[in-house]
Amino acid sequence: MAVFNDGIEETEVPTEAIVETDVVIIGSGPAGASMALALSRLGVKNIMLTKYRWTANTPRAHITNQRSMEFFREMGIEDQVNAEATPHHMIGDTVFCTSIAGEELGRILTWGTRPDRHADYESASPTLNCDIPQTYLEPILVKNAMREGTLARFSSEYISHVQDADGVTVTVLDRVTGAHYMIRAKYLYAADGGRSKVAEEIGLSFEGAMDIAGSMNITFKADIEQFVGHRPSVLYWVVQPGANVGGIGTGLVRMVRPWNEWLIVWGYDINQPAPEMNEEVATQIVRNLLGMPDLEVEIQGYSLWGVNEMYATHLQKGRVFCGGDAVHRHPPSNGLGSNTSVQDSYNLAWKIASVLKGYAGPELLDTYSPERAPVAKQIVLRANKSAREFADIFTALGFDKAKNEQEMAEQVRNRKDNTPEARMKRDALAKALQLKDYEFNCHGVEMGQFYESSAVLSDGSKKPAPTRDPELYYQPSTVPGSPLPHVWVGDNLSKYSTLDLCPSSQFTLITGISGDPWVGAAKKVAASMGIPLEAVVIGPGRAVTDLYFDWERMREVDEDGVLLVRPDKIIAWRSQSLVADPEAALTDALTSVLSRKK
Repeated sequence: MAVFNDGIEETEVPTEAIVETDVVIIGSGPAGASMALALSRLGVKNIMLTKYRWTANTPRAHITNQRSMEFFREMGIEDQVNAEATPHHMIGDTVFCTSIAGEELGRILTWGTRPDRHADYESASPTLNCDIPQTYLEPILVKNAMREGTLARFSSEYISHVQDADGVTVTVLDRVTGAHYMIRAKYLYAADGGRSKVAEEIGLSFEGAMDIAGSMNITFKADIEQFVGHRPSVLYWVVQPGANVGGIGTGLVRMVRPWNEWLIVWGYDINQPAPEMNEEVATQIVRNLLGMPDLEVEIQGYSLWGVNEMYATHLQKGRVFCGGDAVHRHPPSNGLGSNTSVQDSYNLAWKIASVLKGYAGPELLDTYSPERAPVAKQIVLRANKSAREFADIFTALGFDKAKNEQEMAEQVRNRKDNTPEARMKRDALAKALQLKDYEFNCHGVEMGQFYESSAVLSDGSKKPAPTRDPELYYQPSTVPGSPLPHVWVGDNLSKYSTLDLCPSSQFTLITGISGDPWVGAAKKVAASMGIPLEAVVIGPGRAVTDLYFDWERMREVDEDGVLLVRPDKIIAWRSQSLVADPEAALTDALTSVLSRKK
């Protein structure tokens, strides 16, 4: 029995597999469907399996940040997503109250809707964030992936896999017929959720813990526009007795569709027996949190779930990769779950395509973990920290001094008094709500991911020191490892983003007029190395003009310098100025970034 690659033991593979493809994808959620769409757009054959008969049946993830919207823009589905989403201007008036119909404790503008923060968001990306429940997003992703070439198999359950030096053989159960069949593929991408069977089978190492708190979801229909339409948001936080037990800090009334479809999140003590749920119990919880004891409610469903704080320190083994909730498991705070899942797939898809098409060495795939595992850790820790920061609201209101429901209500009431104690309470509550910026306006965490791996060739410079809080504020840069900054460019007839200059089907070289020699070098290198590579010159009289002179301020290299942008719009390498032999410099850079042998 031979051993190769990542310490994997070679096993005997069946000589005949029923189905063959390049990549098998387990799961059709945001991670799996995004991978399928990205691979299909790159011409890579793939089969996407899900044990369910269709896509998500509950709203689940919903906040969709700008990085995800940029991916959807690149995939040609941005308009489809926006057509089904609650738009940016309607999602931000986040309210804290004793009930929806009750007393408002305060509200904050979130997701970049406060005027000063809106400028940050608008300048950072060609597209804005929005709110689209997973029930609406998944069908868009799956439909477009299948249209591009993905073979989707529903009611098809992953059973097991074996891998060898040449590929992976996956055993699948057809849940309709009960029959088993096998798929032979080059690679396996597991996006099989927070209880990932594949991650367990390949022995991924995790840090953290599962089920650290308990929560329940209740989905329901009720028209309450008169209570929320004037303060439009997706999140209404209800501070009531019991709200600090388990869950994510307070009761949450989340808009699914304005203003008649909703989801409630309510905590329970995970150290006690799980609550017995039925329609009557669910209806009572809804009425309590809404503060409407006689409201007619249509309960659509309810479920219990555990809050997790766990992340994988490595995301792959041999030809098997894991992404999405399989490797980062956390509460919904900050809205990072599905967004990070989408970005996991975007990071890996072009690498798989590059290796399969023969213009990258297989070692390129080893850069997936060093680039994405730090992101998994960051967002798991940030989401759980955000959840814990709700405790400041309870402390500010004096709930730590209350022994029962009546005393809690009195603590809420007496913050209105004209006393020194009440004034201190009001100040503390304002500070506690301001702290929630780290959950609801955490632009730097959403946008500012930075990669360090062999797929990024340093020019000796370091990531710039932040000029503002790096979690709250995104600071664009062209230091290799950074996402390509967005500015508007074009000509007298059109306007588009710098991101639009760099499609995921190729590497892109960006330079200025005095960097013309880079253009000739790019053509020669593309031909000699067999790499899809195009050069773009930004300047007056060229196809692309620096419309507002923003690119000149943003590029951080001289006009005759150059940026090499990866297919996932990450800057792979740069040269501050024109060099004596641009062809040799570019060849060396791409050889390194693509893990090619010299």
